[in-house]
Amino acid sequence: MSGYQAAAGTVQLLGGVALAPLWPGLVQHWKARLQGRMGPDPLQPYRELHRLWHKSTVTIEGATAVYRCAPSVAAASILAAVLVVPAASAAPGWGIGHDAFVLAGLLALARFAMAAAAWDVGNGFSLMGASRELTISVFVESTLVLALGVATLLAGSTDLVAVVARTAGGAAWTGPALALAAAAFALVVIAETGRQPFDNPDTHLELTMIHEGPLLEYAGRDQAYLQWAAAARHWLVLVIAAQVFLPHLRGVPGQLLALPVVVVVLCGLLALLETCVAKMRVLVVPRVVGLGSALALLGSASWLATR
Repeated sequence: MSGYQAAAGTVQLLGGVALAPLWPGLVQHWKARLQGRMGPDPLQPYRELHRLWHKSTVTIEGATAVYRCAPSVAAASILAAVLVVPAASAAPGWGIGHDAFVLAGLLALARFAMAAAAWDVGNGFSLMGASRELTISVFVESTLVLALGVATLLAGSTDLVAVVARTAGGAAWTGPALALAAAAFALVVIAETGRQPFDNPDTHLELTMIHEGPLLEYAGRDQAYLQWAAAARHWLVLVIAAQVFLPHLRGVPGQLLALPVVVVVLCGLLALLETCVAKMRVLVVPRVVGLGSALALLGSASWLATR
């Protein structure tokens, strides 16, 4: 393992595992300030995880092993996804590689585990949240795959390390393909992080919950796993946005130094978006995300037209 790979792997683990709760904490903190409130400080998610980790879990009467295993499966899938997404154009393989479509499969597996747990429990509010999330995820996952597909066409490989290297500098931005894919991926970022206008992470009304709905039946360490997984999703999509769908430097040192700054700026933009835009109706969200799929398809068509 080279020195660049070791440095990139360190940033990858720190940002995606240890610092994962910080990213939604920053969003919540800045959103409160933009709305004229004090709000929680950015470290509040760490306190919540500490509190949950020291509380006991619950067992639902009639639930099977599907309910019990779902939090571990979801957290393990997201952890594997953290290892798949490189922090720069040099990264250790971790034994699982960096394939873009493996990433899409791992995110889908985590979502499926929680949906299966909701069906296993049979709680009405959990089922409503799971059904809404699955409906939206059909469009989100297709948009994710199509947007990443444009980047892989430019790179000539589905390896994310090669994609980051190929989209560095200005050569990849000479045509409209990557810009259209970036617009599509921006919608994926909002959906995967559960932010407005697609979802409201602050809601306490069961009837309006999407991502939070399947979490209602969990407590203690199970809920800590799920909250960490939700926080780690911020790192995953923001790193891809920074290192693939935004202009970035060619050299690995420059990429690693700029990455935390770009991720923090993107968290600020999410907070600004949540402050300025109201939540959409659930039935409107698939249409908007479907527009992202159309943009990604246009990006692929524009790339093919130049061959």
